[in-house]
Amino acid sequence: MNPSRLLAPGLAGLALLLGTSAVLAESLKVGYLPVTGHAKFFVAQEQGFFKEEGLNVELIEFANSADGLNAVVANKLDVGAFGTTAPLVHYAKGADLRIIGGIMGEDAAIVVKAENADKIRSVADLRGKKVATVRLATGDAVLRGALKDAQVNWKTDLEIFELKNPPAVLEAVKSGQVDAGVVWGPHDIRAEQQGLKVVIRSSELQPGHPCCRLVVRSEKLQDKKVLRHFLRAILKAEKFAAENRKETIDAIQKYVKLDRELLEQAYYSPHLEQRSDPNIEGTRQFWDVLVSSEFVANTRPVDPIFEVKLYNSALKSLAKEQPKESFWQERIDEAKRRDVL
Repeated sequence: MNPSRLLAPGLAGLALLLGTSAVLAESLKVGYLPVTGHAKFFVAQEQGFFKEEGLNVELIEFANSADGLNAVVANKLDVGAFGTTAPLVHYAKGADLRIIGGIMGEDAAIVVKAENADKIRSVADLRGKKVATVRLATGDAVLRGALKDAQVNWKTDLEIFELKNPPAVLEAVKSGQVDAGVVWGPHDIRAEQQGLKVVIRSSELQPGHPCCRLVVRSEKLQDKKVLRHFLRAILKAEKFAAENRKETIDAIQKYVKLDRELLEQAYYSPHLEQRSDPNIEGTRQFWDVLVSSEFVANTRPVDPIFEVKLYNSALKSLAKEQPKESFWQERIDEAKRRDVL
């Protein structure tokens, strides 16, 4: 007799005992950056929201958005959250990508040595200076757009150096190799702890700008049910993080190896937005900035990059399960303003 036939009834019984999610769990490879703004990934993993949704998620760390988005494009990741600039730049070049949600917004900052803080009060003061950024970072694109608005040519009027990650930017500023650097949380707080000064925040240059969109290759949209469950887990994590500080910082600390107090200050910062929607309105504006600042060539319309039905379906399903929970209704109302195609 075939041994597998003997095992089959036992496995079926085990499935009934453990529940179908244990047997039917869908595997997803999800790319992230080791920053406080990506806390919802960590909370969803540590609080079991991915498992609740029948998902077996492997979180894969990347040093910067450029490397992470390359992995999405190369089909090495199922989902990635790597800035707003990186996916839009790839999309402008013809990549078949879709934005299904978001992880964070704003949060970037320009830092300088304390003795230079009075000399650099606006982006116009960067004329003739050396500035370090992280390649394809959201803050980098926001800066270049602001320079264009200030009639400063970022190609000729200053030198921009694209480094690998925020710690490298901080070291370049501290050592005097550059005059200013663009980083994001929690590295803005780390900069101040190391004696540097935040002189400009990205929210001042482009209020409400999105960062770190949830991006997939369009072929992944065939797995609509899986992606819907993924977005449900992210939304659950957003709600949990808004209501449970200690457990949220516990989760972040497992993935971002920095001081607990610093992580809490960075995550619950007024400069960090934590919405999970695609933010179509904000991303359109960001695209316009990329085009006007000549960061990308306007070769295709941006609206086809958005897939909002999955987010709306995930959100409304949670609201239906908890009809008295105002958190979900607030998000539904926001989506009616921010996510209209």
